[in-house]
Amino acid sequence: MNPFQKNESKETLFSPVSIEDVPPRPPSPPKKPSPKICGSNYPLSIAFIVVNEFCERFSYYGMKAVLILYFLYFLHWNEDTSTSIYHAFSSLCYFTPILGAAIADSWLGKFKTIIYLSLVYVLGHVIKSLGALPILGGQVVHTVLSLVGLSLIALGTGGIKPCVAAFGGDQFEEKHAEERTRYFSVFYLSINAGSLISTFITPMLRGDVQCFGEDCYALAFGVPGLLMVIALAVFAMGSKIYNKPPPEGNIVAQVFRCIWFAISNRFKNRSGDIPKRQHWLDWAAEKYPKQLIMDVKALTRVLFLYIPLPMFWALLDQQGSRWTLQAIRMNGNLGFFVLQPDQMQVLNPLLVLIFIPLFDFVIYRLVSKCGINFSSLRKMAVGMILACLAFAVAAAVEIKINEMTPAQPGPQEVFLQVLNLADDDVKVTVVGNENNSLLIESIKSFQKTPQYSKLHLKTKSQNFHFHLKYHNLSLYTEHSVQEKNWYSLVIREDGNSISSMMVKDTESKTINGMTTVRFVNTLHKDVNISLSKDTSLNVGEDYGVSAYRTVQRGEYPAVHCRTEDKNFSLNLGLLDFGAAYLFVITNNTNEGLQAWKTEDIPANKMSIAWQLPQYALVTAGEVMFSVTGLEFSYSQAPSSMKSVLQAAWLLTIAVGNIIVLVVAQFSGLVQWAEFILFSCLLLVICLIFSIMGYYYVPVKTEDMQGPGDKQIPHIQGNMINLETKKTKL
Repeated sequence: MNPFQKNESKETLFSPVSIEDVPPRPPSPPKKPSPKICGSNYPLSIAFIVVNEFCERFSYYGMKAVLILYFLYFLHWNEDTSTSIYHAFSSLCYFTPILGAAIADSWLGKFKTIIYLSLVYVLGHVIKSLGALPILGGQVVHTVLSLVGLSLIALGTGGIKPCVAAFGGDQFEEKHAEERTRYFSVFYLSINAGSLISTFITPMLRGDVQCFGEDCYALAFGVPGLLMVIALAVFAMGSKIYNKPPPEGNIVAQVFRCIWFAISNRFKNRSGDIPKRQHWLDWAAEKYPKQLIMDVKALTRVLFLYIPLPMFWALLDQQGSRWTLQAIRMNGNLGFFVLQPDQMQVLNPLLVLIFIPLFDFVIYRLVSKCGINFSSLRKMAVGMILACLAFAVAAAVEIKINEMTPAQPGPQEVFLQVLNLADDDVKVTVVGNENNSLLIESIKSFQKTPQYSKLHLKTKSQNFHFHLKYHNLSLYTEHSVQEKNWYSLVIREDGNSISSMMVKDTESKTINGMTTVRFVNTLHKDVNISLSKDTSLNVGEDYGVSAYRTVQRGEYPAVHCRTEDKNFSLNLGLLDFGAAYLFVITNNTNEGLQAWKTEDIPANKMSIAWQLPQYALVTAGEVMFSVTGLEFSYSQAPSSMKSVLQAAWLLTIAVGNIIVLVVAQFSGLVQWAEFILFSCLLLVICLIFSIMGYYYVPVKTEDMQGPGDKQIPHIQGNMINLETKKTKL
């Protein structure tokens, strides 16, 4: 029995009552009109909502812009783990809107949901910023605080995502539909403005400001957190003038219940004696109204087309992870401006603002004039192809970067360079059958071998014997090395003779793309070197060797140094992206104290501008896929199913991030091969989607109207048709 129809026949249309039986009701006060902006039809309350959205998006995208580098450099995770956690966080941000919508529609209403979950959001930012303070605990504490903070941020940003835009629409009266449409344009403009500004500013806060001698991640997370506090405060300020509709029930849950009842009812009635029904959803007719079932049928037709969509998001969302990791191994010096690797993400919102009007007013119109039927599904397919091309370009860039990067030592291999700090030529020979042909050229004073030489080991660790020839002296020395490492054999004066020491070089200098420096002190006194306001290091006397220190790329014309009895400055020159420098502090009788500079690893040579084509292609694909996809979905589903479609659309983004997580964690591919894999997968998915779209029959708007929505024509002169008003779900 249909519970929505059980009292229909017993409805009392007219009921005589006595006037004396009804107590007089006080007149209801007239509804106070909400204040408007400058005498227009725009409610003043939307100003608070738009400012809130701008600050919230600044907060979210600003924090996310530096997140992958925080994982890599601060928490010291490898690239695959950093990518996996980054996309796990992104996926959670798109799963939680379902929870936020359920809370708002079924329990608290939109206003209270935004307030409460914004408090959770702010708390997440506070915990995340505390986790970025080097003085607060160790690695485990930082990791725990970061993961807890990110979980709360995901709950906050995802929970309020479906509420804020809809709450702004609730502020308009039905007669002001045109103003409401313009409001949504301004609302989405504020989203892009917040994203654009934050992805440009927060990498500067990270890289250009030093905290505790390192990149200032605490500030880069703290400023977005402050913006979220402002967003919450601004939104709360408008509390008294908001129109706050009460919760009206969750249509998403109702759709799920309808589908579940249809499936379970069908399995209960599997007997061949029971007549079949035209559609599997018709098995829900015993419990749910016909109009809801018709709407769910239309919805499932669109959701079927959603099945291939996650693969597109898997590619698009790698701009903040894999593409940023690619950028750190490129040179950000553009001549007129120096870009941080995580600032390249600013291209996406910038190009979106350029491409949307370009495609709408130029490209689509030109295609239409050529007589080509460029349907919505075709636009989405072309968007997928553009994303495929973007990742093919990214793979080509990655291959070129690898060609310019020194090779890494493999199993039972080490890379060795010789650095001669003696006052005359030294000839070095490796004693042994397999490596005796290496290092046979003499090395001049204060010179090093042109490049690292590869030495082969018989075991994982091995002692090497070296023959040193200096003047008329012939010396033998022995040093131990371990596989897969870089070493420098430093030859120095030792009275009238020479001696040598083996120094292990940094292991990750060619991977993380940072600028690193180290010093050798030939003086007879310890030297303290101040690389920046918060970064200093001590180098021991008599050929003491410092550890590598990470510094910002830039000119260092006068680095302050001091010994126990003297202050002096060293000119280090330009320290460029990705290079590893060695400075030898010497006392030249003619020129005084100075630093002899040499490169252990050369700077990144490939310009970061080579990433522009892949960003342009993927953003063009996003405009054709995302904007068109939402527009098509909304045109193909009944108005009652819009919120369900929005939830399903966000879920496809969440699933796309899970795909990246799985591939990054388990594929084991080199980076360029992984880019090719994603490009090929999306190409296959695009082919499947095109076949699905070919057989899809678009639904016209009038076909989705229920019987109660259609006008019944007049059949006689002055007679008026009476329609029974039915409850609509």
